Amino acid sequence: MAGFAAAWVLAARNRDLLDLRAEFGPDRFLAGYAVIGAVLASRRQSNPIGWLLLGIGLASAARAVAGQYVLYALTGSSRPAAAVWAAWYVNWSLTLLFPGGLLTFLLLLFPSGRLLSPRWPAVGWLAVGLGVIYLLLTWLCSASITLGSKVLSVPNPTGIRGWSFAAPGSLLSNAAWVLGWVPLLAAAASLVGRYRRSVGEERLQLKWFTYAAALSLGLLAALVPVSAGSSKSGQVAFDAAVVAGIGLALPAAVGIAVLKYRLYAIDRIISRTVSYAVVTGLVAGVYLGCIALFTKISPFRGSVSVAAAVLAAAALFSPLRKRVQALVDRRFDRARYDAERVVMQFPFSCAMKSISMCWAPTCLAR
Repeated sequence: MAGFAAAWVLAARNRDLLDLRAEFGPDRFLAGYAVIGAVLASRRQSNPIGWLLLGIGLASAARAVAGQYVLYALTGSSRPAAAVWAAWYVNWSLTLLFPGGLLTFLLLLFPSGRLLSPRWPAVGWLAVGLGVIYLLLTWLCSASITLGSKVLSVPNPTGIRGWSFAAPGSLLSNAAWVLGWVPLLAAAASLVGRYRRSVGEERLQLKWFTYAAALSLGLLAALVPVSAGSSKSGQVAFDAAVVAGIGLALPAAVGIAVLKYRLYAIDRIISRTVSYAVVTGLVAGVYLGCIALFTKISPFRGSVSVAAAVLAAAALFSPLRKRVQALVDRRFDRARYDAERVVMQFPFSCAMKSISMCWAPTCLAR
């Protein structure tokens, strides 16, 4: 946490508090991994998930401090030795996390801390081997290190003259980076296989992780077209999604799953998320459709058409929400759906039972 605090102080000094565009920009927002990792490591010491989260937090804090120091020290004409080594660390340290770093082992071991079967250690060794190869290529490359347009390029202090063929963007470097995705995708496949075999609490744990990952990645994918434009608000929205999804939601979901805190709430959360997403899309479609329709056929333009569209969307929101919620509950929250149906049918079944008892032969004989 001291590293994250130092990174924020340096970011304030650099007037870079909310800018995530730099290579090391998102790292100072990943303090959630350190916090959740510390909690899990203290309460579930035998489970390596907490220690993996602590490792992610430690590497991210070091990257954040080093990157902000580089931005502070290399904006002028001088090149302090400490800043050169800080830039060197930022240049290769992402490999510790992604794609074949700690994230791969998090997927392999979640949630129990044990591998899916005795065959899966090979994926871990493959990730380590490919990561070491990529690190060696990065360390020994003779090309200069550049971390952004605001920062001076610095020579690689561990580079070997003539090793420019291993420069970032070269065929060899790109091949090593792409191969690093192989163990990551294999680890994701192991998580899918674990979900298919799981029952009870383990399945709920995996649902928490899957929900957070799918929601974060889906939101980022939806905001990519917005952030690709020249609009500053689009880039801010994408950065906020990175912080909320990858920096907060994912470690929080891992912590809830491993600690088994309110596991059974996940079905209700998923059903509400899906239903409100569908209803929001439908209401937005109705609103835009009404705007287009009223603009063409109405003699009034501007605010009158907008007001009519808003009223139409508001009138449809409640019935749409109830209808969609019932459909979603049937798929994602079946237990709640069945319970509500039993409660709704209970008065009718009681009335029918009373009528049948009144018309029974014994009652008629009396």
